[in-house]
Amino acid sequence: MEVAAKNSLLVCTQLECETTEEMQASIEQAKVEGADLVELCIDSMEFSHISEVDKLIQHPTLPAIVSYRLKSSRKSSDEACKNTCLQVLRRALDLDVEFVEMDYEVASDPLMSEIIYSRSNTKIIVSSYLNGGGKPTTEKLGDVIACMQATGADVMKLEIAVDSITDLAPVFEMLTHCQVPLIALAVGSRGLISQLLGPKFGGFLVYGSLGGKSVPGLPTLVSLKQVYQLEHINPDTKIFGLVSNPVGHSKGPILHNPAFRHTRFNGIYVPMLVDDVKEFFRTYSGTDFAGFSVGIPHKEPAVACCDEVHPLAKSIGAVNTIIRRPIDGKLVGYNTDCESAISAIEDALRERQGINGVASHTSPIAGKIFVLVGAGGAGRALAFGAKSRGARVIIFNRNYERAKALADAVSGEALHFEYLHEFFPEKGMILANASAIGMEPNSDQSPVPKEALKAYELVFDAVYTPRNTRLLREAAEVGATVVSGVEMFIRQALGQFRLFTGGLGINPHFLLV
Repeated sequence: MEVAAKNSLLVCTQLECETTEEMQASIEQAKVEGADLVELCIDSMEFSHISEVDKLIQHPTLPAIVSYRLKSSRKSSDEACKNTCLQVLRRALDLDVEFVEMDYEVASDPLMSEIIYSRSNTKIIVSSYLNGGGKPTTEKLGDVIACMQATGADVMKLEIAVDSITDLAPVFEMLTHCQVPLIALAVGSRGLISQLLGPKFGGFLVYGSLGGKSVPGLPTLVSLKQVYQLEHINPDTKIFGLVSNPVGHSKGPILHNPAFRHTRFNGIYVPMLVDDVKEFFRTYSGTDFAGFSVGIPHKEPAVACCDEVHPLAKSIGAVNTIIRRPIDGKLVGYNTDCESAISAIEDALRERQGINGVASHTSPIAGKIFVLVGAGGAGRALAFGAKSRGARVIIFNRNYERAKALADAVSGEALHFEYLHEFFPEKGMILANASAIGMEPNSDQSPVPKEALKAYELVFDAVYTPRNTRLLREAAEVGATVVSGVEMFIRQALGQFRLFTGGLGINPHFLLV
């Protein structure tokens, strides 16, 4: 069966099934989801005779990698495991399967070495798994690659357990400079960009998970084909992404990537699970990493990572966007949260009050009590925005000292969090939730009880996963106008997109998610 041309990107999925029937069904599903080839992990199967494996290999509906891993095999003894492994791999070579993958230990065995050099059409993938022994370095990876190359491998594969997203920097360097096709697969949630950015740096193929299954470090096949479309990525592609922890909730990739393609901008936007934001920016300091959205909990610490900060962001004390300026490589911080959230609230109030489209120099927020839950990066943006519109800002936060510091900065008032449910000095107030309360997976939570919501004319929730939070549902039930975090997300993303692309605009309706 034909495999894609040498310079084409291959999208693969690993299939671990116990029976041939399950394996065949998974191959069909992989084909539907857009995989170019499948890795048949034979060590996961229970079979009594090699002929069962023959059936899989002889009549595939997709090109295949046949692999047998010694360490994951269920065989009772090391010797039995190795014998079965050699038998399976020899048979795959005899049947001219497209690829055979074997551990470096197997490829180094004299018996297998002879078979490798006498093969006909099958390409050999030699793999090595690195776990422990400290952070990966270019020297360490180079030594491993040199050993694998000496086996006569056509393709080499590195599987690496990473503790931090910064551990991937030497991996990308190896992908760029390796003379033999190389696959890099970083295991764990902090390794996701090894697959999404692999094509930019020269990776031979990328892996995706089947059936929308969540596998740490792997994008789904569907997202690879529909959201990221990695076939458009090349060495000149600029990298953008969300620097946050967590990142799984982000809708950024499904917004920015189609927008890049729509405007013919050569960029990719990826989730970046970052623990130490300072180390991240020190590590990824090249011009390839061109821009970043900044999320929880890094919006305030990231200010110190910037060479320059826009005056509004500086006054807020938080950035949600960082651009690497092309002319000098300096990091410039901005805040698009403030105007996005406040304008969404204002537009909803004007519509409720029947003054939509009527010119007015006075904000509908002016003079109102603006109750803010949360004093982090998003909370700071809302507090400064509300103050600029003439609102009286009241801040509740679990950490009272943070609430007090923010209240002092906006000439507002801080109250202890436990008083929030009984705070209703007047009707017609505005409530803004800028905390993570109600965010998936804790979508059953709300910062304010339903009964207390009757005091509010409008309720805004910065949380947008789920789109319709419990807070918004209950607010609507008691008659308040509700504004979803999606409104803020789309507006701030439009601002980010213009900053990312040097001024390109896009119709907001294109970004509706």
